[in-house]
Amino acid sequence: MQADLQPGAPALPDVQAYSWLVADLSTGQILAAKNPHWKLAPASTLKMLFADTVLPKLDRNQTHMVTNAELLGVGEGSSKVGIKENLTYRVEDLWNGVFLQSGNDAVHVLCAMNGGVEATVAQMNERAKALQAHDTHVVSPDGYDAPGQVSSAYDLALFAREGMKNADFRRYASTVDAKFPGKDNQTFGIANTNTMLRSYPGMIGVKNGYTTNAKNTFVGAATRDGRTLLVSIMHAETKTKTYDFTKQLLDWGFASAASAKPVGELVGAEGGATGTPGAASTGGQKPGQAAAVPGVDTAAGASDDDGGGASWGLWAGVGIPAVLLVGGVTLFVIRRRGLLKPTVYFEDDILP
Repeated sequence: MQADLQPGAPALPDVQAYSWLVADLSTGQILAAKNPHWKLAPASTLKMLFADTVLPKLDRNQTHMVTNAELLGVGEGSSKVGIKENLTYRVEDLWNGVFLQSGNDAVHVLCAMNGGVEATVAQMNERAKALQAHDTHVVSPDGYDAPGQVSSAYDLALFAREGMKNADFRRYASTVDAKFPGKDNQTFGIANTNTMLRSYPGMIGVKNGYTTNAKNTFVGAATRDGRTLLVSIMHAETKTKTYDFTKQLLDWGFASAASAKPVGELVGAEGGATGTPGAASTGGQKPGQAAAVPGVDTAAGASDDDGGGASWGLWAGVGIPAVLLVGGVTLFVIRRRGLLKPTVYFEDDILP
């Protein structure tokens, strides 16, 4: 883990996930992290990048009649909000479907309005590049498992932070429930799958995900005493544990506000802190080893979020560390594209 704790600082919780980080949403300072640049399957947390890319391009009041062809590409086992062909939807309804129900069907309809899936994927990869999200490669815009599709806890935090600068993004991400259009001018209720909006005081979003290969992924933001923190977690075993770990990391971050020194920062399109969120927007294995992540079930399977997809493993590619010997103790020094400052790891991967 990476952390720079001062005497008397609260101990970091034991988070049983492959990678995670805690950051200040306003300043971009990273307070603590574990394997933040491991490349892992992101599941539906990738929808944050989709929203960063497409949301500013479409007027929320624009309407669109859905065709059957637009729904044919939705992966088997995908989570869906229940869009029907030959019905007309407002863009705002479709975004509620994306954020609240993680609807892959809503993503595909919005892609059709944005020039198609292929064009949207290309735009998402360009957007990731512009945000310096170098661990991310998009293959499917909805986060549905696909060979070669990866992101990292660091990059997901970048996408969330960028999105939260957009008032519409913030509103969708924080919406607890909404009415969704159905047949015969009827509506039905949908609820946000991010249940921390209803259970953690100050929670303001942003997105959860699950697939067979990704396991549980989550990015959550909460505000307390005028400070907003962001937690990004990848590959935790259960949804309940994911939310519990998020709560523990948020509680630790708020309690450590004056005692934890930053170990890095979230960079933005200009190569530095991305500015103060809230402004309107127009638009064991050691860290550093390049190896497959152990213990991954590569079998296909459906999920309560995204489809399980075909069989493939996860990818965990990060830079190779320099190894130093200091006083008989093996140290691992990682330099990762300048995004996190050089960090020393003791052999047990725990800073003293």
